[in-house]
Order: sequence, then structure tokens, then C-alpha cells
Amino acid sequence: MTPPNPLERALGDPGDPPMRPLPPAVTALLLRLQAPPRLAAHLRAVHDVAHELAGWTREHCPGLPLDREAVLFGAATHDIGKTVHEAELSGPGSAHEEAGRELLLAHGFPAELARFAGTHASWARPAVTTEELLVSTADKVWKNKRVPDLEDRLVARLAEANGTSRWEEFLALDDVLGRIGEQAGRRLAFQASFPVRG
Repeated sequence: MTPPNPLERALGDPGDPPMRPLPPAVTALLLRLQAPPRLAAHLRAVHDVAHELAGWTREHCPGLPLDREAVLFGAATHDIGKTVHEAELSGPGSAHEEAGRELLLAHGFPAELARFAGTHASWARPAVTTEELLVSTADKVWKNKRVPDLEDRLVARLAEANGTSRWEEFLALDDVLGRIGEQAGRRLAFQASFPVRG
């Protein structure tokens, strides 16, 4: 019996901490593209954190309209453009953003889902959605990186929807992000255990 290749392992290994699998359509696309294994591991880590954030947001702020499935898809595909711009897997760059959006559109995904690949690093836009803020937050806090401007925007949405003060919402969000961040070292180790190239 042939052992699974690194990409298959990155997509199927339970992980430590255990991570949810990516949506089946995303897994199929990553396999078809022969995505770098480290990218697949990264997408799983961010998707898993987005799952926690979306669940917490829905419970904490039931009056806030939220497309949970869009958040999960966005997190699962936000960096898919790095299959085109592989140098950005280990170095800086933003060429993967538009490339990822175009790649998803070319594979038949709707624009309202493909947008996350292009917007996950641009949360300061006036028309940014709550879903985009959650994907951007997941993409930072998975490794325990805190970005005050991004979090302030999310806090404002929560406060407006709940009719509470920003300070109350900051404390609530800070608590959940702190708990998520506690597992950052293990997520980083999971990602680093897979090669950049298959």
C-alpha cells in the first residue's frame, strides 16, 4: 500500500490540535491543482479558526447578518493564488490575491465566494463585509497575530448589532481571540511539517 503523498496528508491528517477538513469542493480543487502541501496545511489552519470565529460570532451576536458558509469558503481559499505565485508561500507579496480570485472564477466558483481570495488583506475598504472581516481576522489570529485596526472594525460591527459599547465588545472579542491564539504554536508546527513543494 502506497502511503499518501504530502498534499494528501496535509488535506487529511487530523492535525494537532485537530482541524476540520476543508469543504469538499476546495479539497478537490487543491488536488486538481497539485497545490503545495504547506499551502493546504495553512488553508486548513485558517479555515479551522474561521469555523471557531463564525460560530462564536453567530452565538455572541445573533442579530448580526452572517453568511457562515461564505466565511468558511473564504478562509479555505483565501491564499489559493499562491498555487500560481509560489514564491509568496515563503516570502512577501500580494500578486496571489487577484490571481486567486481569477483562479476561482476560472474554475466555476461564483464571484461572491471568489472575492475573498482578493480581499483578505484589504479590510480597510469602506464596503468591507462582516464576512470579509472574519476571514481577515482568522488569517491573522491562527498564528496569534493581533491587528488592532482590523479588530476595531469587527468590534464596531458587533457593538452596532448588539447595541452595546465598543469596550464590551472589545473585551468579548479579545477573550475569544486570546483563546484561539493559545494554539498558535501547534498550528504553526502543523503547517511547517509539510514541504513547500510536493
